[in-house]
Amino acid sequence: MKLARRFHPAILLAAGMPLLVSAAVYTNGSKTATFDVTMKIIADCTIAASNLDFGQSQGVLNATVAVNTTINVTCTNTTPYNLGLSAGTGTGSTGTTRYMSGTGGNTGTVRFNLYQTAGATLWGDTQGTDTRSGTGTGALQAITVYGEVPAQATPAPDTYKSTITATVYF
Repeated sequence: MKLARRFHPAILLAAGMPLLVSAAVYTNGSKTATFDVTMKIIADCTIAASNLDFGQSQGVLNATVAVNTTINVTCTNTTPYNLGLSAGTGTGSTGTTRYMSGTGGNTGTVRFNLYQTAGATLWGDTQGTDTRSGTGTGALQAITVYGEVPAQATPAPDTYKSTITATVYF
C-alpha cells in the first residue's frame, strides 16, 4: 500500500510550484464604509505667445507692412479674463503707441501698432479700456494679434526690436 505524500505550502513555493489557494467565503454578515474622493478646481489661466516678425529683409518703409501672431490662453471653464499687451520696450513706447528701437547702437526707431482686429481697436494693457476680454472654456483659445508698421520715414539699416509683455488677468 502506497502512502500519499503531503508537502508544506512553503516547500511548494520554494520549488517554484504554484500554490493554489481558494478564496474563503464568509457567511457571518458584512459591514460597509464610505470615503470621499475630492479635488478643488480654482480659477486659473496659462498664457503663451509667439513672436511677431515684420520681416528680415525690409527696405524703404513707403507702404504698410501687416503681419499677425497668436497668443494662446487657457483658462478654467467659466473663468472670465482680460488679455493685455504692454507698450513694449522700444524707446518712446507708451500706452498703445509703440516703437521698435535699433539694436546696433543707433538711436532710430520704427513705429508699429498692435490691433485686436485687423486694422482696428488698438491693443493696450488697461483693463476695461483697451484689453480683450474672454471667458475660459478649459481648452486652449488661440487669440490673433494683428501687427502693422505704417508707412514712415525709414531709419538707418539695423535690426529693430521691442519686447511686448502679454498679460492675462483673471
